[in-house]
Amino acid sequence: MGSVPKNKPNYIYAIISVALVLFLLGAFALLAVQGQQMIKMFKEQVEIIVELKEEMPANAVDSITTMLNRSVYCKPSSVRFISREEGAAMMQKEFGEEFLKLDMPNPLYDVVTFNVNAAYMQKDSMAAVREGLRQFTFVNDVFYQESVTGEIARNLNNLSIWVLSLGLFFIVVAVALILNTIRLALYSNRFLIKNMELVGASWKFISTPYLVRSFKHGVISAMLAICVLALLIYLIYKDAPALQETLFLPGIGVIFAVLAILGILITVVSTYFVVHKYLRMRVDDLY
Repeated sequence: MGSVPKNKPNYIYAIISVALVLFLLGAFALLAVQGQQMIKMFKEQVEIIVELKEEMPANAVDSITTMLNRSVYCKPSSVRFISREEGAAMMQKEFGEEFLKLDMPNPLYDVVTFNVNAAYMQKDSMAAVREGLRQFTFVNDVFYQESVTGEIARNLNNLSIWVLSLGLFFIVVAVALILNTIRLALYSNRFLIKNMELVGASWKFISTPYLVRSFKHGVISAMLAICVLALLIYLIYKDAPALQETLFLPGIGVIFAVLAILGILITVVSTYFVVHKYLRMRVDDLY
């Protein structure tokens, strides 16, 4: 097997360029994955309020809470019964002692509140949930912030489009940038590459040492990008503990694995094309 020529090209810029591109691609991928998790969290924080009638059976609350806890759409452990007295106390705490100060009858109703799993926070699904709950004779009505669910859906679509567009743009820029950077790195060895061919060395023999080196550089670039991304994730979630429940480790692990593969693939493929480009050129064209 041939050895890498002693006149070593400067690969530092190539390694940094690949690491930078991988970092940007990883950042956009993380934004997409974690953005989905944050939207899921926001959806599951929307409170559904089931208003109960004043006259209802003694077992009404147990009946509806049991049904909700067994339903597929209800988020586990989110069901809560709030009596009209508790509601009045909460309103007084929120709005001050002026609330119900005039000794007027308590206008509030007993309610059951719960949250739904994110997959069911859709207009059609929520309409079906609402209609199903209203079948109970003791249920007065069901309320939730429909505008919030619509806004969440719109934000999700906009985020996906932007991330996809920017990701495709950076992939195109990455290919052009990396090919050019590696070409410049190997430029000083163009005569040596061609001379090895002229003395009878096969293209595989000539390419192998460069491809092995590019493999190592791809690993280094990927590790640099992954380390910076991991540090960035740590700093963000350290300063925002409320977001820790949105941390999707399996998704992050997949992104890091893809970045490692991309780092190796990009450098090896780019080096292969650059070396073979010099091998296909005539000696006069190398000047």
